[in-house]
Amino acid sequence: MSATTAAAVELLEVRKRFPGGAGLDGVSFAVETGRVLVLLGTSGSGKTTALKTINRLVDPDSGCVRVLGRDVAEWDPISLRRGIGYVIQEGGLLPHMTVSDNVSLVPRLIGWPADRRDARARELLALVGLDPGRFGPLKPGQLSGGERQRVGIARALAADPPLLLMDEPFGALDPLTRRRLQDEFRELQRRLGRSVVLVTHDVPEALRLADEVAVLDRGRVAQRGTPLELRESPQPGFVQSFLAAALP
Repeated sequence: MSATTAAAVELLEVRKRFPGGAGLDGVSFAVETGRVLVLLGTSGSGKTTALKTINRLVDPDSGCVRVLGRDVAEWDPISLRRGIGYVIQEGGLLPHMTVSDNVSLVPRLIGWPADRRDARARELLALVGLDPGRFGPLKPGQLSGGERQRVGIARALAADPPLLLMDEPFGALDPLTRRRLQDEFRELQRRLGRSVVLVTHDVPEALRLADEVAVLDRGRVAQRGTPLELRESPQPGFVQSFLAAALP
């Protein structure tokens, strides 16, 4: 992938209707290179659907989705997904594979030689705070939830993607582990400068991690702004009520 625009991701008037009703109703946003955009909203607001249009796990009915300046409809879906880091709850690890093999999965699929894959797995496990010698040979079932999430982040970074998609990455963790991993993620993002789209329903998490937040409601972007802008000037109605219910 090579960038042809300052935006890492763009959604333009994206619509998607499911049998139960509209999933997205004209969603537009852009994510600048190296920035973190958090999609925030309640269950059913459309935030995960919007995220999945970026790697073509969901194909919109209308509108345009661009990754690094190129319409995703022009990409081979498999090539597109292998070029984007993707993190979900508990990391989405393959239980029959070792931690090292999970981390190096995408490099293996795109043809990296074994010595390069092994070196990359060791490098990334160390980067996310897991000793490669200790954790590399283990299976995911031998790890704690926080350790699995760290492995999931390492796997998403393995092929050095320019873009990370993160769907409720810390939602299944206890509060202390969640806060620790949020802090680690922020530090990692400062060091690596990846473009990130992160989905959450957790208001404090969104305001801690985001450069910008897009609040979704019933398939629309109800408000977009910096964490400070949302705190100080929430849109009256849904956004104001949603933030007030979650913030002290």
